[in-house]
Amino acid sequence: MNATETVTGERADLLEMLAKQRHFLRFTTHDLTDEQSGLRTTASELCLGGLIKHVTSVERGWTAFIKEGASAMPDFTAMTEDDFAQRADEFRMLPGETLTGVLAAYDEVAAHTDELVATLPDLGADHALPKAPWYESGARWSARRVLMHIATETAQHAGHADIIRESLDGQKTMG
Repeated sequence: MNATETVTGERADLLEMLAKQRHFLRFTTHDLTDEQSGLRTTASELCLGGLIKHVTSVERGWTAFIKEGASAMPDFTAMTEDDFAQRADEFRMLPGETLTGVLAAYDEVAAHTDELVATLPDLGADHALPKAPWYESGARWSARRVLMHIATETAQHAGHADIIRESLDGQKTMG
């Protein structure tokens, strides 16, 4: 039995919220080929596989923040154009990447996050946010707030993915 099977209360709520949003995001790729998961179907640069890669990266980064603080994340104020160009690769399927591989990486990160939710001693433990122009100087986030942010980010991108999927082949995943 893993730790997530015995969780109750707030932690169970967080796990349920994360699972629901992950399901919606993953479902947008149901029955797609690798090629289809890499197609841009709207005016944006986004594709379904790239969105899942991005959400995986975001979740991985924020869970590292929960454990290690701001040092686990980049100093966004010091990033160069090359850094941002490299970061943009997480929004697209690169040569040799497969949807199966992208989904497996997402599942691995999700399992790690779920285990963290179940076992973290204190959801109220907080850290100063990393340097970034979009964060208020000196702001701190608790593990609880980070987990809510991950769920919100996943939900937001699941909505984007639904639009991309509908543009791809007419399939709707959320209604």
